[in-house]
Amino acid sequence: MVQGVLDKEITIQENKEFESIPGFGVRAIVNGQQVAVGTVRFMEQLNVEISTILHDKEVLESEGKTVMIVAVDSVYAGLIAVADTMRSTSKDAILRLKEMGIEVIMITGDNQRTADSIAREAGIDVAIGDVLPEGKAAEVKKLQQQGKVVAMVGDGINDAPALAVADIGMAIGTGTDVAMEAADITLIRGELGSIADALWMSKKTITNIKQNLFWAFAYNTLGIPLAALGLLAPWVAGAAMAFSSVSVVLNSLRLQRVKL
Repeated sequence: MVQGVLDKEITIQENKEFESIPGFGVRAIVNGQQVAVGTVRFMEQLNVEISTILHDKEVLESEGKTVMIVAVDSVYAGLIAVADTMRSTSKDAILRLKEMGIEVIMITGDNQRTADSIAREAGIDVAIGDVLPEGKAAEVKKLQQQGKVVAMVGDGINDAPALAVADIGMAIGTGTDVAMEAADITLIRGELGSIADALWMSKKTITNIKQNLFWAFAYNTLGIPLAALGLLAPWVAGAAMAFSSVSVVLNSLRLQRVKL
């Protein structure tokens, strides 16, 4: 946004007393005037009259845009509508997760209309909008109370509490350090397809571990009674034990051949 202003050769004025209110907006003093940019709730706190522009705001939100209201000295001054460009791989990633039997839910601070529009475009069935930063963790807890195992994916500072509360926290590698610190897994690639890859690889790893445990127990279950009965020569027992270890390692190395 700042680059867009500079490209239009508009001079950016210095501001004073800048304040960011998470989940509401920002405000600062510019050229002696108080400029505020934020949500409807923020404007209501500042006693800004915005009833006449709510229809225009709703129309923009129905198009999947996040709308910010601008006020100068508590008087409405304009609307700013922004929209993220959805990656071409996002729909496929959501479809892959659904095919794996995973319920996909979007939790966002955007208006519910905006959230619903983006969810429809991405193929997400459930969207929870108007969630304040501290409310994301509460939404995760609600899902857990319903008996669901919740994996939370996020990339921002506001996502950190929810990432820590979730059964599995996944941070997008292109996000903030705070999110990565709070998460259990960091997805190096900044795309949703990495989520399905991580889950699929985890299942492969668990299967591999179970195979290794089975063969390890099988060797010992067969070898120990034979050795106790004196039917197994020491060198054969040693060779069998070595072969057991080698087979476990070789089976584990097969994971390197998995293509994501």
